[in-house]
Amino acid sequence: MSGSRWMFLESAKTILIVAFLSMLASSSLGFWQVAGTVEDIQSTFPDTGQAASYTQTFGEDADFTSGRPNYNDHGDGTITDRVTGLVWQKTDGGEMTWEQATRYASTLELGGYRDWRLPQSHELFSIMDHGKHGPAMNTEFFSRTEARYWWTNVSRADEPSKIWVVNTGGGIGAHAKSESISAGGSRPMHVRCVRGQSQVMSGPRLHDNNDGTVTDLTTGLIWQRLGSPEGMTWEDALKACGHLRLAGHEDWRLPNIKELRSINDDRKVRPSLDTSFFPNAKADLYWSSTTQSNRPERA
Repeated sequence: MSGSRWMFLESAKTILIVAFLSMLASSSLGFWQVAGTVEDIQSTFPDTGQAASYTQTFGEDADFTSGRPNYNDHGDGTITDRVTGLVWQKTDGGEMTWEQATRYASTLELGGYRDWRLPQSHELFSIMDHGKHGPAMNTEFFSRTEARYWWTNVSRADEPSKIWVVNTGGGIGAHAKSESISAGGSRPMHVRCVRGQSQVMSGPRLHDNNDGTVTDLTTGLIWQRLGSPEGMTWEDALKACGHLRLAGHEDWRLPNIKELRSINDDRKVRPSLDTSFFPNAKADLYWSSTTQSNRPERA
């Protein structure tokens, strides 16, 4: 598995997917569930952008929306994401090594600002539009380039020579610095800078509710503490999440890919979840509710 089409919670070789309260192709994978109504996160947490339906089974990504993508083009080479408040470089800075990208960001002057930086992994993943492909990004606002990947400022916790990158297919994974064309490799790794701060994109802050659920104080989402170890098909996972009754909540669902990625902790590996809050988490495959738009047989 290359990492170019997947969301990874452990490394460039494993995926972890969880179920979500109020929302939660086909082999048997496990799943997790989460709670927290769409209305609670509507104004601050970015949606995947996926609106197409890929199954008659209720609970897929398109059956729920949160903060629909909403951008403002300032006409000066910058784009504001009105959902997260982050300001982005409209046209990426081109292909370069990670070290060059870091220097580029620190010296960039654009739109009258000089406080640009490389994005964190959660920030960069937030502007992916999983309703589009080639690239999975809204090209009405973000200029189409020759990029296949964009650098973040985060290295893999157990292997600093690998950097988390987001790819044009809408996935995220850790890749070796040497893979970029500018470093002698074959992958076009570009830089897209960001400025500003967004609390909801800062990574998980977890609280055990002592009722079988965990709240992420960053996003407001409530997660099932123990994921399902039982493998099942994607559609069966959608149904199972919809039938869950836990901690007084009846609106559990399978999470979309951005919601699932939101509890990823880049400081941890195998798994990259905090096992003091999710004690049965494994570095394994779990479902999300999001379908790969250019390969709809995959979720």
